[in-house]
Amino acid sequence: MAEVYFADLRARNRHESMTVKVGRLVERAGVGSIVSEGDLVAVKVHFGERGGDAYVSPVFVRQVVDAVKARGGKPFVTDTNTLYSGSRSNSVDHLTTAVEHGFDYAVLGCPVIIADGLRSGSVVDLPGVGGYFRQVHAAADLVASDAMVVVSHFKGHEMAGFGGAVKNLAMGCAPASGKRDQHSLRATVHREKCIGCGQCVEVCPVHAIELVEGLALVDRPRCIGCGECMTVCPQKAIATGSREDLREFVERLAEYATALTAAKRDKMLFLSFVLRVTPHCDCVPWSDAALVPDQGILASRDPVALDQACFDLVKNARALPGSMIECPCGPGDDKFAAAWPDTSGLRQLEYAEELGLGSRSYTLVPLD
Repeated sequence: MAEVYFADLRARNRHESMTVKVGRLVERAGVGSIVSEGDLVAVKVHFGERGGDAYVSPVFVRQVVDAVKARGGKPFVTDTNTLYSGSRSNSVDHLTTAVEHGFDYAVLGCPVIIADGLRSGSVVDLPGVGGYFRQVHAAADLVASDAMVVVSHFKGHEMAGFGGAVKNLAMGCAPASGKRDQHSLRATVHREKCIGCGQCVEVCPVHAIELVEGLALVDRPRCIGCGECMTVCPQKAIATGSREDLREFVERLAEYATALTAAKRDKMLFLSFVLRVTPHCDCVPWSDAALVPDQGILASRDPVALDQACFDLVKNARALPGSMIECPCGPGDDKFAAAWPDTSGLRQLEYAEELGLGSRSYTLVPLD
């Protein structure tokens, strides 16, 4: 049974700030066992899309950097380019966005690197696992690193149900070609709901949507399944697949996460922030109201156990009024299923466990 270490948000007893707790949590979870003197250590984060503000604060990430340095490691903070158009689709725009969000040397105390190169072409192919992929595409600089600390914001996701450590490994460590592998879905417009606002046309990175007779129409062979059209549609008139398709999507995530980490699992640590639990991914250019109150920060050597613990905290929390969850949803109810009814969020953890990425069984260990 995996150990998941937990820091709540209170400042009692030790009168500690959250930044101090992050540093102690990383130490307690075993950063010393994954970092050796001289190791080049990737601190994998999500820099956040321009317009959003729920991404993990760089002030917290600095504590991870300092913990790696204290063990003799040489950290760099990193992310990969996106499949969709936006403020992070190439390294120039991506680094500009990162700096605008506070991720620079002055704050972090280490370099910031985009791990898959200028145009997402710095790629290493690795053997696949499971039934979907014979090989997977990985960001070259993450493969080349000696160790990784994966820092995730645990939140909802319109196709995966929720995103945490497993999704950060799968999508977050893949270049555009790997992200395309995982996004196997194709968009469909329910034209009876469409109001012809054109927002989907504007965000489509491959120009696969146009307005025909005042309503959106998708060129499905051209569609790459990134899902950006669905996130901006005010009428929820766009779907990216059936319940079965979305189940396949999260299974693809699990296979990618397992394959990308196969060679480095004994040199990895995972840290997740269950704060500002928004219904959408941090890839959207806004941050909606949180679904539940802030829960705390968790860390583990096991990404599956970590995601399960984060999920359980959110499930057992009360829903916040004013969020996108419209139906009654209290402690014990799946908040992500309430937000995204067709998704199969827990399947990514079930399948990841089947593949050997980790265990859903855990012991929650409070930080002293």
